[in-house]
Amino acid sequence: MSSSMLRELQQPASLTEKFRAIHAALKDRVPFIALASAAVYDPETDTLTTLVQSGADEHPVTHYHARLATEPSLLEIVRSRTPRVIQDLDSAASYGGEPHQRLKAAVIRSSYTMPMFADGEFLGFLFFNSRMLAPFSGAAISELNFCSHLFTQVIAHELRRMRVLRGTVKTLREIARLRDDETAAHLDRMSRYSQLIARKVARVYGLLDEQVESIFLLSPLHDIGKIGVPDHILLKRGPLTEEERQEMKKHTTLGREVVDLLISNLGLSHLPGLDILRNISELHHEAVDGSGYPYGLRGDRIPVEARIVSVADVFDALTSRRPYKRAWSNEEAFSTLEEMSGTKLEPSFVSALVESRREVEAIQRHFGDDEQPPQPQRAASAHR
Repeated sequence: MSSSMLRELQQPASLTEKFRAIHAALKDRVPFIALASAAVYDPETDTLTTLVQSGADEHPVTHYHARLATEPSLLEIVRSRTPRVIQDLDSAASYGGEPHQRLKAAVIRSSYTMPMFADGEFLGFLFFNSRMLAPFSGAAISELNFCSHLFTQVIAHELRRMRVLRGTVKTLREIARLRDDETAAHLDRMSRYSQLIARKVARVYGLLDEQVESIFLLSPLHDIGKIGVPDHILLKRGPLTEEERQEMKKHTTLGREVVDLLISNLGLSHLPGLDILRNISELHHEAVDGSGYPYGLRGDRIPVEARIVSVADVFDALTSRRPYKRAWSNEEAFSTLEEMSGTKLEPSFVSALVESRREVEAIQRHFGDDEQPPQPQRAASAHR
């Protein structure tokens, strides 16, 4: 890589921009690499999720999400810590499934896959794809091996930055949870519902995989402003008075203040996704018909991430047990979301969740509260 390229990588830019810059430089030496992408690994759920890609306006593997255990050929790459070269995808007996079909539709004929490791930790995979048949010669592989290390360093650096924010998020999340009845499992579930919805609507709303990951990471901080709500209101088991409701509503603007203080005091202005965090904390109670708060925003004036988190949060509030309510069944909760669709909630986001029953049930099984199974129950309000 040239010195100008290295200087470019040191400038403020998103991960997507850096990834595409490296790919552009790589094509000067290995011009047949049509598409490049990276997928990151979540060991907690054994899932791979695409994070960034370069090479086409409609990349064939954007917004992909799958369990590593279902990909034996990728598992072998992790075990051996060596790259995989497939010179002809159509003749590769060990390669198939949805990724193969997507690549085939994009006329991809060969691929090179490199596992990413940093300090001994498995991070995910780099994928280099070509529309040529059997292009990976010894010289090309040497170039890709070198470039893979640069890609890995850039991605590992960005992941470390995100982990700084993740660690801060978890700390604040636990502080807030000490004063509320929300469980850690609730936050795990709603963040994954948010990720699920974002992934389903990403193509329509032009969300990059990097943005989907930020929504997943930052959605647990949606109610961080509740740390500023007085105990006699936050912990009240009975209905709130009108005055108390108005005080409770202030947690949205308080959330934005907490986020801004966090960014300023900890010097986090360089971290990715901060606008997403601000929008989630301040605007997740806005309603698409303009009846929400704090500003009465309407429709697409409400940022996408806030509308997504609103659906995820309401659904988990409905299906979770609380000291003042029993858990609703999924079907009752889905029905209520559909009733709220077009007024309080974004219709396409409600549909994305309702049509993902199997994924929702898998999240609930993995991040359960060890409670009794949901019972049919009607309640006055999903959440405050």
